[in-house]
Amino acid sequence: MGSPKKPSRRSQEWFGREGKQGFYYRSWLKSLGLPHEMFDGRPVIGICNTWSELTPCNASFRELAEHVKRGVYEAGGFPLEFPVMSLGETQVRPTAMLWRNLASMDVEESIRANPLDGVVLLMGCDKTTPSLLMGAASVDLPTIGLSGGASLSGNWRGCPVGSGTGVIQMSEMVRAGELSQRDFVEAEASMQRSKGSCMTMGTASTMASMVEALGMSLPENAAIPAVDARRFRLAHLTGRRIVEMVKEDLRMSRILTRDAFENAIKTNATIGGSTNAVIHLLALAGRIGVPLSLDDWDRLGSRLPCLVNLKPSGEYLMEDFYYAGGLPAVLREISEHLALDALTANGRTLGENIADAPCWNRDVIRPLAEPFKPEAGIAVLHGNLAPNGAVIKPSAASPQLLQHRGRAVVFENIEELKARIDDEALDIDETCVMVLKNCGPRGYPGMAEVGNMPLPPKLLKRGITDIIRISDARMSGTAYGTVVLHVSPEAAAGGTLALVRNGDFIELDVPNRRLHLDVPEEELAQRRAEWKAPASPARGWTKLYVDHVQQAHLGADLDILVGGSGDEVGRDSH
Repeated sequence: MGSPKKPSRRSQEWFGREGKQGFYYRSWLKSLGLPHEMFDGRPVIGICNTWSELTPCNASFRELAEHVKRGVYEAGGFPLEFPVMSLGETQVRPTAMLWRNLASMDVEESIRANPLDGVVLLMGCDKTTPSLLMGAASVDLPTIGLSGGASLSGNWRGCPVGSGTGVIQMSEMVRAGELSQRDFVEAEASMQRSKGSCMTMGTASTMASMVEALGMSLPENAAIPAVDARRFRLAHLTGRRIVEMVKEDLRMSRILTRDAFENAIKTNATIGGSTNAVIHLLALAGRIGVPLSLDDWDRLGSRLPCLVNLKPSGEYLMEDFYYAGGLPAVLREISEHLALDALTANGRTLGENIADAPCWNRDVIRPLAEPFKPEAGIAVLHGNLAPNGAVIKPSAASPQLLQHRGRAVVFENIEELKARIDDEALDIDETCVMVLKNCGPRGYPGMAEVGNMPLPPKLLKRGITDIIRISDARMSGTAYGTVVLHVSPEAAAGGTLALVRNGDFIELDVPNRRLHLDVPEEELAQRRAEWKAPASPARGWTKLYVDHVQQAHLGADLDILVGGSGDEVGRDSH
């Protein structure tokens, strides 16, 4: 009998070669101290790492990658770690969202260009999660996600402090004269006291939950704290599992089905998740080829209740969420609304994964029959001010403002807002509607998290903590308030938002999903004729981005990136 036939894997197009080409591909990797047996056809697993000291949320990823490698080796695989662009919303200016699509290109081309059979995605701060998923989806190899986990709960002077949410609350207290600058600085280290992403249900925790709800990770991925030993255990098991996925040829396209996206949308509602998930999942669906629209978010999730009592909508933090049972407990609670036969990365269905999921704290995770907040999903608004849609998170809004008509106070850009907002002479009261323009995908550019505009001190000093705010921007998932976001088309694209003037009246009617600018069409037509589009940037990525970015209701991906490139092996390099 002859020797057993070696498995035909993608990596063997590099390592299984004879002659000069095989020599090239194997020899330089052997400089790492690898024995020849590593190139014998075993699955080669890429560990896509977004570690960076400029992204402190991902600071634990070097250690996390080592635990993934242990699992890969244990299962008979060959792990190779590689870096990709790291995006942290805490440091990057003008906004990490400007580079989400660029990072996805980095991921896609790094996977396609290298001898990889499967991929583990290490994701933490919020834009790294969608960018890695989007890039990997365009290649469609066997892939599994591993989130970095949230940091430990913040605590300042005996009170819980949540990432982002605490900053916003205390900042407004400083502006209102209720908190000293010295105390404000003291609170900084009390809020962020370990490695990990925001420990509120902000965008990072929301997207980690989306990864698990989509089936793209092992169970419990969403909530284990970053510095908990169980996060490293999960990393070990993830490394072991990706080798099995390669052997099973379990690709992303088999997991990211329409059912998976519907499960994720419903999950986002029940956890009180970030509005940013809307844009990221729309973009991901466009990469994998699943039809998904903005209106699907309203139809599928807006009437579901919020079960999770976490900041910014509630009281607790991610550490509490994990101890209460984490996302599996939530999924089991809403199982009657989910497609339970959806396949997940561990090879089991979603229903099998959550069948016995316990809940240990009903103050944190409420029963479906006794929710934390009713009808708490994302509401999608339409009207002449947002022909292609806008979004609002009712669970974070003031109930009395969800149906309101008010006078517009307009800021043409973020610089004007910052210059005027503290002016005691600003003509504004609690009945007004703040409008911020030119902060969308093209306008900022990059669609920054400036939609939750600060309130004027003159209102804060009177005890006013919320008024309606409307923009084409995003807001942090850690933020709150009656904030209408993602207005599409944006002002910089000539949307109706660009035509709003001081003194116009705007009607917000969330129950009827309406956002209306009360200006006659003839007047709007005249204003539209006078409007001038902003100039395109002169060069580089920003020019490419502005020239090709889609509007928010399509996910703000580049039009040239929608769809996939596949895993075809390119020409030899020598």
